[in-house]
Amino acid sequence: MRLLPHLLVLVAYFALGTLIAYASRRYVEADSRSYFVAGYRLSGFLSAMTYAATTYSAFMMVGLVGLSYATGVGAFGFEIMYFIATLALLTLFAERVWRAARERRWVTPAEMLGDLYKSTTLRLGVALLSLIALIPYASAQLVGIGSLFTSIVGSYEIGVFAGAVIVVLWTLTAGIWSVASTDAFQGLWMLIAALSFITWIVLYVTQLHHVPLPKLLEVLSEKMLLGLHPPWSLTVFLAYTIPWIFFAVTNPQVVQRIYMPRDDRALRRMILLFAVFGLIYTVIVTLSGLIIRGASELGLIPLISNRDMVTPYILNIMNPLLAAFIFTSIVAAAVSTMDSIILTLASSTAHDIVKEHKAAIRYLTIIALTLLTLAFSLLRLGFIVELSVLSSILLLPLAPITLFAWCLPDHVKGLGVPALLSIVLGDCIVLAFALTKGIKSIFTYSLLGFIPIPLLVLVTSTAVLLAGLVARNISRVSSPQKT
Repeated sequence: MRLLPHLLVLVAYFALGTLIAYASRRYVEADSRSYFVAGYRLSGFLSAMTYAATTYSAFMMVGLVGLSYATGVGAFGFEIMYFIATLALLTLFAERVWRAARERRWVTPAEMLGDLYKSTTLRLGVALLSLIALIPYASAQLVGIGSLFTSIVGSYEIGVFAGAVIVVLWTLTAGIWSVASTDAFQGLWMLIAALSFITWIVLYVTQLHHVPLPKLLEVLSEKMLLGLHPPWSLTVFLAYTIPWIFFAVTNPQVVQRIYMPRDDRALRRMILLFAVFGLIYTVIVTLSGLIIRGASELGLIPLISNRDMVTPYILNIMNPLLAAFIFTSIVAAAVSTMDSIILTLASSTAHDIVKEHKAAIRYLTIIALTLLTLAFSLLRLGFIVELSVLSSILLLPLAPITLFAWCLPDHVKGLGVPALLSIVLGDCIVLAFALTKGIKSIFTYSLLGFIPIPLLVLVTSTAVLLAGLVARNISRVSSPQKT
């Protein structure tokens, strides 16, 4: 009986989303800029919803609920640091990047960096890094869908294949127009479902089992889940948080969205609506995980060892129709993020690597990247949170070269080689620790007992870029003397 509501709601979601995607085709023009960045013509609402839906994914309602359940309030600190940093970065830089993108006709972040540094080699290197780094993040979305399908229909594989099919169909239909339109539809579904989820949890604990919320807080405090206690040591907290606070400047699928608003008013509205959405969604998700853990500690539900199965367990004990609505919202969150990543990677492949703007190349690239992500997700290499943060760590060396370019665009011209070297050395550190000590060491190991690996990566990449800047300035000063 539980299967039927899930199938009906999922079919309704797929049908509505497909209609919206198809209707958006009327906005698409023939050129690649219209297909990939909407010809810089998105409204403030669509810009905000595609930014939010791209950012908040299966990571939240599956990964972050589970992380909050397993590790406590440190998970909220980790995620809220991302939120605060993103708002700060958007407030400081979004308008100047938006104006430059329109003036210089940028389509991809790789093109932006190549243009600012005047380096085609850097442009190619950034494009290739994005392809490598974002596959784990995209696959995390399919892992989230697969985990949900495992609890509902008993098949992980059906879930990841269903997610891949939806992504391909909606992305191919009208490019960014179909992605942004379905993101708005999915973002509203996500927010309403999250509110329904926490409302049900609170009522389950306080009304059905007559446990006051202060009692839950007391239990969580006794279990040391309301502070930076193990596993949230300061080193681990920084290892998770450092890549996340630079997400807005290192992840190409979100940087690309800064280009798209149709005017400065739409850009400001994008930032404001994203702030409202992000704060509400973050609080709901982390609080849900904490309440569920409190319920486990009080014996209201069993302790759940696999944190990615916390949300699926709750869905299995709630009303089937409500569970189906929330279940589909998580599918929507995963799909919205994945189709944005796939479209961004397709734009970078066509625009920066192949440099071919034919429609056939776009379509073939989208299909190929989706199949690659599907294959990666079937390997089930790690938890959703780790897969997501791993991508951000691989992209972390882009933070200094991007922020330098945004702050000092006239000073980075000709620094393509140092910028590329800073990326290579930063990622060599990540890969060295991943290969010698395992992927989890990137989050738990600290150099000299207090330097987390992401901080080492960030400092190394920044130092290399600064050294290149200083060396060039010294060369310029000494050249007239030699003459």
